[in-house]
Amino acid sequence: MATEKVKEPMGTVGFLEAAVKISHTSPDIPTDVQLSMREHFLRRTQRMQRQTTEPASSTRHNSFKRHLPRQMQVGSLDLGNDYHLEKDEKSTSIGRIQPELYQQKALESEDSSKNGRSKNCGRINFSLKYDYENEALLVNILRAVDLPAKDLCGTSDPYVKIYLLPDRKKFQTRVHRKTLNPTFDESFQFPVPYDELAVRKLHMSVFDFDRFSRHDMIGEVVLDNLFEMSDLSRETNIWRDIDYATSESVDLGEIMFSLCYLPTAGRLTLTVIKCRNLKAMDITGYSDPYVKVSLICDGRRLKKKKTSIKKNTLNPTYNEAIIFDIPPDSMDHVSLHISVMDYDLVGHNEIIGVMRVGCHAEGLGRDHWNEMLAYPRKPIAHWHPLLESKKSEKEWKARTASFDSQGSCPSPRPPASP
Repeated sequence: MATEKVKEPMGTVGFLEAAVKISHTSPDIPTDVQLSMREHFLRRTQRMQRQTTEPASSTRHNSFKRHLPRQMQVGSLDLGNDYHLEKDEKSTSIGRIQPELYQQKALESEDSSKNGRSKNCGRINFSLKYDYENEALLVNILRAVDLPAKDLCGTSDPYVKIYLLPDRKKFQTRVHRKTLNPTFDESFQFPVPYDELAVRKLHMSVFDFDRFSRHDMIGEVVLDNLFEMSDLSRETNIWRDIDYATSESVDLGEIMFSLCYLPTAGRLTLTVIKCRNLKAMDITGYSDPYVKVSLICDGRRLKKKKTSIKKNTLNPTYNEAIIFDIPPDSMDHVSLHISVMDYDLVGHNEIIGVMRVGCHAEGLGRDHWNEMLAYPRKPIAHWHPLLESKKSEKEWKARTASFDSQGSCPSPRPPASP
């Protein structure tokens, strides 16, 4: 019996104790090496114990669940009573997703987007005064402070453009080199009757001059009410924050037309009356405008018609009628796309501005259409502001089908028989 006990294999604990005793008695092995050896034997022992005690699973999912903690989460290993993680030390998680990191990045990106929308573009100082003798508004651009840097050297080359809308006449200050706090001190005179000041807007655009590329826009200031501070009988000093903008929001002009629909005849008449304060497209400071009207039915352009061309004017008068034949049951499927164009003898005609009327239009275009349907056989006239031609509209034009030579919108097709 005694010999059998001696022949029994040494237990795991006994094996570790023997190994530790050997390492303690050896003076050549440093202390840190002895500790690493002890940890190595402990981890090896734990693996041997798990491999002998864990039952083999016949299913793939159970095997994946059994191996996942051992392969992916080192901190979940059972290292026995001789090895414990300190409370201040965090366990490593290889491959584990940590949501708090992504949440912090999302919050940072959200804050940066908010800061972009409310970007500080500095302030501008100017003064206003009305000259009763010459019937003109005097605008003095004094200074700007805390402008953003647009150049790589950390400065800008700012200047200011000034409009008195809706007139297209423009003034511009001198360019000040390499400064974020320019002092302009320049005066400009806008001829305008005093009675019209209530409907005028002062628009100022701040730009960064670039010699070899397009000038960068820093921001803009729009003063809707010129009498906000005083009656302008004396010089009034005004400070305004410069609003962030990437392009000038100067008005493109307005168009006036009337709509009239005859349900019995199925006839829609659009009368182009006139336009005012159109954007100048030629180097002469004028345009050669005409109006093009397209009939859209279920997303297809069926017919287009246009007015005559008016030469060298920003306020053309047409009084021309454009007629389309549309059945009453198709009125909910159609809309009119109106474009004010600038005729060019050489090259392509340019778009000054566009607008749309119909059941699926937005804002005033939808209201004008509904008012026409509510009062049949009666011409309904309104002014409409022109908008920039959007990229989506250009893509839509590229996908339009061929035109219907008769300009009539077909009735809705009956469903196909099974």
